[in-house]
Amino acid sequence: MTMRVLLVEDEPLIAMMLEDFLEALDKAHAGTAESVGAALSIVEKGEFDAAILDVNLRGGEKSFAIADALAAKDIPFVFATGGGGEEIAPEHRDRPRLAKPFTMDGVEKALAQLG
Repeated sequence: MTMRVLLVEDEPLIAMMLEDFLEALDKAHAGTAESVGAALSIVEKGEFDAAILDVNLRGGEKSFAIADALAAKDIPFVFATGGGGEEIAPEHRDRPRLAKPFTMDGVEKALAQLG
């Protein structure tokens, strides 16, 4: 079965690049959310297998509420961040990370950590 991946990314060009990477890696794009609220409504439906969460979203939003919701449903995810990880909430620092700028190799390795 093909892994279905939710993207939480507020930059449209980056989201499109990640969609292209997913397609090239034989993963299914399960949707893109630009905000915490939009992502949480997709998480409620639960029609995906994994997620890539940009830590910092537009308007100063952080994706930790999404991470909490995914963890509660046992849906694996990676954090996408340009930082060293110290900006990630302590309860999620053990999660896999995808470093910016994104590369196809980086996305492939991050998703491979999710099983």
